[in-house]
Amino acid sequence: MAIFLTKESKVIVQGMTGSEGQKHTRRMLASGTNVVGGVNPRKAGTTVDFEGTEVPVFGTVKEAIEATGADVTVVFVPEKFTKSAVVEAIDAEIPLAVVITEGIAVHDTAEFWAYACAKGNKTRIIGPNCPGLITPGQSNAGIIPADITKPGRIGLVSKSGTLTYQMMYELRDIGFSTCVGIGGDPIIGTTHIDALKAFEEDPDTDLIVMIGEIGGDAEERAAEFIKANVTKPVVGYVAGFTAPEGKTMGHAGAIVSGSSGTAQAKKEALEAAGVKVGKTPSETARLAREVLAG
Repeated sequence: MAIFLTKESKVIVQGMTGSEGQKHTRRMLASGTNVVGGVNPRKAGTTVDFEGTEVPVFGTVKEAIEATGADVTVVFVPEKFTKSAVVEAIDAEIPLAVVITEGIAVHDTAEFWAYACAKGNKTRIIGPNCPGLITPGQSNAGIIPADITKPGRIGLVSKSGTLTYQMMYELRDIGFSTCVGIGGDPIIGTTHIDALKAFEEDPDTDLIVMIGEIGGDAEERAAEFIKANVTKPVVGYVAGFTAPEGKTMGHAGAIVSGSSGTAQAKKEALEAAGVKVGKTPSETARLAREVLAG
């Protein structure tokens, strides 16, 4: 078992023929992902050779789904075209759209997220501005390095790409069921709460690691959800304990106003829900080990 992505997932890549799309499609294929097609209206009918694997290019997401049975799309489209690419994926009713692109205007994300809701939420959106997700040993949809961990029984959900990688590496000897990078923009699709719910229901996840960061109230809301709905142990980390107040730090969503959105406030909310919170990624990994050791 895993959440959202398994070895049966059939993946297409919107923007596969671009430089980033090609680079990461090659890496996804190398890690065992079943990449069944790319989408580029100008190159429909051609194929791209990835070290002997010929991947066909389709004109639209709908055509790709009809030809291959694809159920996941990974979006490597420049930010000014991302909204239309995601809307196309939603119209085609693909079950999962992983939006890697960063720098998307917030109103564009708001529009395609509202559009997905209006269409009945048939397409789960992960991102934007995210590293994607990986079920180690099964499938990798995005830009997460596949060789830094192994399959295991920890579920990881994180706002930060690089902290996703660090936590995967720190706990590589134990391994992960699925690692989900949800992105750090002010508006995202899949949230901490969505991932927590899925991990709670996944029989092969024994422990959940949740990484947040300063700004907004997503972690506080996640704490309330954990208190009410999660029976599995959760270990957390909040990036930004040393960040100065009133400054925009890193991700577009990481804005602190007074005590609202600070790392300390988030830590206290999570601890009140029974979550053990580390002050550094390494301390968080140590806490995870202690919990698993019983």
